[in-house]
Amino acid sequence: MAETLAHSEWSVDPLKSATAPALGRVKQIWAIGGGKGGVGKSLIASSMAISLSRFHQKVVAIDLDLGGANLHTTLGVDLPQQSLSDFIANRVPRIDDCVIPTGIPNLSVISGAQDSIGVMHLQNEHKVRLLEAFRKLDADYVIFDLGAGTSSHTIDFFLAADVGMVTVLPEPTSIENAYRFIKSAFYRKLRSSPTMDPVAHLIDAAMEGKNDLGIKTPSDLFREVNAVSPEAGMRMKELIAGMQPRLVLNQVRTQTDIDVGFSIKSVCKRYFGIDIDYLGYLDYDSSVWQAVRRKKPFMVEFPNSRLVGNIDKITHHLFRKASTPSTIPR
Repeated sequence: MAETLAHSEWSVDPLKSATAPALGRVKQIWAIGGGKGGVGKSLIASSMAISLSRFHQKVVAIDLDLGGANLHTTLGVDLPQQSLSDFIANRVPRIDDCVIPTGIPNLSVISGAQDSIGVMHLQNEHKVRLLEAFRKLDADYVIFDLGAGTSSHTIDFFLAADVGMVTVLPEPTSIENAYRFIKSAFYRKLRSSPTMDPVAHLIDAAMEGKNDLGIKTPSDLFREVNAVSPEAGMRMKELIAGMQPRLVLNQVRTQTDIDVGFSIKSVCKRYFGIDIDYLGYLDYDSSVWQAVRRKKPFMVEFPNSRLVGNIDKITHHLFRKASTPSTIPR
């Protein structure tokens, strides 16, 4: 079962001071998330990072799977001596001390926390500090490899990114968890806005699902919010309009699998009012496990694979859109 946002965590304003881009060199942050483990987040994050670096962009891939960091392995890098743990615990003064070259031109990596027990539940100030440091890295692009589930820090980093991608497999459990991930991001986005504070109790009730107010859908929530505060209702519409998660369907074998992405897009529009951007699909490739077993980047080991072509196509699409930031809602 996917991890859910604890009600008590909502009493803290999650990343209110960190959701707007901080001044720094980084042009954009891309986050790859998903509600279920094993959907290929690390493979996609590492592959997109490699693809983007080939556009002569300086890229830093960051492992934010605090409970099971393995991004360095998919990039063919040995376990680094310095990791996010050291920066969070102030054992190193600068995030740059954790940046490790991958041997691939223009691409470096920051390994995830190694003492995960101590950092699984990051305090808000830690998340703000990390995001500010990430924005100031000596890089053009930063790629987040997020952990599985819907923990508060995973959702917060997803929402703080300029481009948030949800990875899903064309199978029932993965689809169900993807919906749960999007739902958590939807309510977290509303809950984190100061303008929604007067109706915070309604958002909490909606997320609980079972409530005495009869709030079962986002439409029900909007009705109740608008009744309490028309201003908050207007702000809720604006926040929803500003949400545009990207969707990547992984391990596709058939046209039916491809169509799953369009179904998810349709359901999210109807249920949440969110315009999901279906970026495309990635073909199933049995040679992926060979690259993982060799601890080599898939993009390097199998450059002629159709899967590599899929990844390059999606990355190039996002890279082109990044040249006109106004087209990317926050």
